[in-house]
Amino acid sequence: MPDRDRVLLIDDEIAMRQAIGQWLNLAGIEVDSHASAATALGALTADFDGVVVTDLKMEGMDGMGLLRRAQEVDPDLPVIMITGHGDIPIAVEAMRLGAYDFIEKPYEPERLLEIVRRSMEKRRLVLENRRLRRSVVAPTLASRIVGVSRAAESLREQVGELAGTDVSVVIYGETGAGKDLVARCLHDLGRRAKGNYVAVNCAAVPETMAESEFFGHDAGAFTGALRARPGRIEHAHDGTLFLDEIDSMPLAMQGKLLRVLQERQLERLGSNRSIKVDFRAVAASKIDLNEAQGRNAFRSDLYFRLCVAELHIPPLRERGDDILLLFDYFASAAAKTYQREFRPLTVAQSDKLLRRDWPGNIRELRNVAERHVLGLERGAAPASEPVPGRTLAERVEAFEKATIEECLAESGGRINLAMEKLGVPRRTLADKMARYDLDRKRYVEADQQTNDSDANRSKPRSR
Repeated sequence: MPDRDRVLLIDDEIAMRQAIGQWLNLAGIEVDSHASAATALGALTADFDGVVVTDLKMEGMDGMGLLRRAQEVDPDLPVIMITGHGDIPIAVEAMRLGAYDFIEKPYEPERLLEIVRRSMEKRRLVLENRRLRRSVVAPTLASRIVGVSRAAESLREQVGELAGTDVSVVIYGETGAGKDLVARCLHDLGRRAKGNYVAVNCAAVPETMAESEFFGHDAGAFTGALRARPGRIEHAHDGTLFLDEIDSMPLAMQGKLLRVLQERQLERLGSNRSIKVDFRAVAASKIDLNEAQGRNAFRSDLYFRLCVAELHIPPLRERGDDILLLFDYFASAAAKTYQREFRPLTVAQSDKLLRRDWPGNIRELRNVAERHVLGLERGAAPASEPVPGRTLAERVEAFEKATIEECLAESGGRINLAMEKLGVPRRTLADKMARYDLDRKRYVEADQQTNDSDANRSKPRSR
């Protein structure tokens, strides 16, 4: 908590900044003065331990613009407006949008001081509640973002910091690294947890259906629209909208999304009625959106609207300390789900896991753990490891069987894919499978069980 009350003061008139600063300093309040809203925004963070006092009429970004940007950083941040005599209607609108209070010029310094002190009391309570909440959130995150590596600890810290705010977040990470998990944590541990968590894979939405999918439609809006249907954005009202692979969203659709983010209202297809929406936007991307907007592959205005905060999820290959821990975590869960015994890894199997590149990241590791529990990863020891009591021919056969088993498991029992991986013709593979008593159906069923498990995890929970 701050040792002194703090005020972020914005006014483009130097005389007013000096006068207000002196009044507040004499009252024991620390003042950080700025001549423009643009420079003041650089000093704002989600846990800024003070309040904002701003003039309404300023060159460049005015007080209303500053209010909107401050609320994106932290909706609970008190913003006090200083207005002229003719600006009362605008000040009332600012209060409706979330300003803490306003004071009309000319005013007594004691009146401003009273408002500042009241707003500071509110700010202290908000920050203290967040601190207490984080002490509860930390163990919850440890059970969901599993790992002991510095990368995992840092990710948990960042998610814990952002979960209690409403800022827009862009999550970067490779395929399978856990972007959806992090987005769910931001939702489940935030103030919108009782609202819907709506995940949209932007790459999977056909461009011709994108507007209807995001904004919904009224009955008769197009052929086949027999009844009205709310879109994904409307469904996320009071909750979180997770835009996965947002880098795949067409530029035209990006412009329409930007308008909704700015105005917090939308119109369904075939309707002229505006619908107010209030949601938290979380996006995910495999590529750097800043670099993409630099080459006009992504709208720069949408980038700056979404990217208030960034989270970078490290790939599994950079989390060596977590690989075996995560394997045990997934394997234990799979053993319980499939009612199987969890067989501990051998030294050779552990070494193999640690040396693997993991292009599919955590998703790939979870599938490997589930196949291990289902008995589809047997004999996966490296060929260089001697097997006591066996002849060379027996060792070669054991290695060949294990290699075919592993390839069939990775291919989900698909023979054509297994042939390609092994580099053998169909007849040769069929003969060897018969020789080693390997039934492809076993691998197809196991792969289906894994896919069903993935589908169940991805289903949105009812609220």
